[in-house]
Amino acid sequence: MKIGKPHAPYIANKIAIDLLNSNFIKMSFGIESVSNTAKKLIEEDIMKEVALEERVYEIMEENEDEMEFMQVDQRNMFWLIKKKLAGEYNVVLSYEDRYSDLSHKILDELIQNDLIEFKVSENMVKNIIFGSIENYIDRFEDIEDIVIDKIKNYKRKIIPGSEEYDIVFEKLYQEELKKIGMM
Repeated sequence: MKIGKPHAPYIANKIAIDLLNSNFIKMSFGIESVSNTAKKLIEEDIMKEVALEERVYEIMEENEDEMEFMQVDQRNMFWLIKKKLAGEYNVVLSYEDRYSDLSHKILDELIQNDLIEFKVSENMVKNIIFGSIENYIDRFEDIEDIVIDKIKNYKRKIIPGSEEYDIVFEKLYQEELKKIGMM
């Protein structure tokens, strides 16, 4: 599943919490430095895909008349172009492979900056990071549904898309993450 930039801090916090809770990792400069490092790398990964997709849209716009004439399925064409250009933008399209690659990058950065210490295999630590990403992704839609239901049950109706809705949503979302130990 594709993740958006708003999810980066939550995933980064989940990674840092899971690393902290493991019995074999010591954080040299605290949980915040680990979380910030993970967040930076997650956001960089997301922005690479955003740049790729922007280029795909440009190509599709440039060829809009031809695509319309040939009655090309736009969704299918988008995917084909994205697949062709992915290597140029260093974007891994398989999400499982992508999150594994991202886990390696996060681990490498944490080690390089002496942010964590451990006496187990790097693969064990990488698996914690990968598991954190997967766990967040598996659960965030459920959390969003819970938050949306809570907002619907407010006495006063809040309009989706409004600034007030966004503020209330964010507050409730963070509360739900705290309840399940992701923050």
